[in-house]
Amino acid sequence: MSEHAAASRLRLSGLCFLLQILNILLFAVFVRYSPESSPGRCPPQLNCTRRNQVLGFQHPRFQDDHIQVLLGFGLLVAFLGRYGPGSVAISILIIAFAIQWAVLIQGFFYFFLNGKIYVGAQSMVSADFCTATVLISTGAVLGRVNPVQMLLLALLEVTLCTLNEYILLSLMGVSDSRRSLTVHTFGAYFGLMVSRILHQPHTDKRKREEQQDTGHQPDVFAVVGTIYLWIFWPSFTSAATVHDNAEPWAVLNTYFSLVASTMATFILSPVLYEESTPRMVQIQDATLAGMAVMGMAGEMLVTPFGALIAGFLAGLISPLGFRFFTPVLHSRLKIQDTCGVHNVHGLPGILGALLGTLLTLLATADAYGDRLDLLFPLVAQGSRTVTDQAFIQLSALPLTLLFATLGGCLTG
Repeated sequence: MSEHAAASRLRLSGLCFLLQILNILLFAVFVRYSPESSPGRCPPQLNCTRRNQVLGFQHPRFQDDHIQVLLGFGLLVAFLGRYGPGSVAISILIIAFAIQWAVLIQGFFYFFLNGKIYVGAQSMVSADFCTATVLISTGAVLGRVNPVQMLLLALLEVTLCTLNEYILLSLMGVSDSRRSLTVHTFGAYFGLMVSRILHQPHTDKRKREEQQDTGHQPDVFAVVGTIYLWIFWPSFTSAATVHDNAEPWAVLNTYFSLVASTMATFILSPVLYEESTPRMVQIQDATLAGMAVMGMAGEMLVTPFGALIAGFLAGLISPLGFRFFTPVLHSRLKIQDTCGVHNVHGLPGILGALLGTLLTLLATADAYGDRLDLLFPLVAQGSRTVTDQAFIQLSALPLTLLFATLGGCLTG
């Protein structure tokens, strides 16, 4: 056993060394500071129209975004008693590698000019979003893969999720700046398919019993993670808004969805479980679900009461999914979802995509004003009808699911 443990440590150390040297060499060859260090300086050759509207550095916005990835997502996978402390350490390892790799891979798609990748504020924000996708996927396989496999998962998923995002946002013109599809849905179903491929009937029962060991420490992680979600998630998601003028809608819709989803959990959990109040982990899940549902529709004209309805539905989906759908997922489909990412990210992300499609059909110049050109530029220019745009929004859902499932199978 000691020899096996020593070999595992050496494998992790060796892989980390190789990947870091690779990143250093690639950065040395390709990565340079962006020339758009001041407003209006973004070269027309760079793909800045949809992804690089955050001009200048705007440190507070990036700070909220980075704290959310590091502390919010890092702590959200730590609620299991047996794997809590270790999962936090592995999350930090994944974040450290995935950010570097995402800067490179996304740079080749979005910020590549004259043989160089030009990095700035938005490339860092985009890398954090891609890292969040990987952390969502790791929640589905936590406790079943080792750190070396986690790094390989990150290596492949960053590449595939960037390709999916590029096809949706740049080639198809989908409006999903707050990532219902490209982060929440993709990350959830990618992780679920990896879990399915890794299914081992003889060991999964023992793993489930170990993972159900929860106690005071996991509640502490859940408390801290949930507080960070409440504080930083609105600015985290608004960091990807297509323009500063769209930020108030994004923040307001997120807050309304958040409070409604939390209330839904307090309504439903005492009915489903023999507890007078929900556990902190259930509140954490409701918080995530309420925010995932606003990923695509957050900048659109949801209206405050519409955001409350969407958040309320997402808050109902999460506990119902854990109570009824998760057992079927494991028994029938042989998919073990350690952290319940299907109920917290996958289903709310799909609901958010459907909501965004519906709101696209209702988009008019009278209702949106200047925002129409920001959210749906092709519609505002007259080159695409609202119906066509809605069809594109809807078709992005099965395409994302296809990329996620195939990518997850390959990675598994």
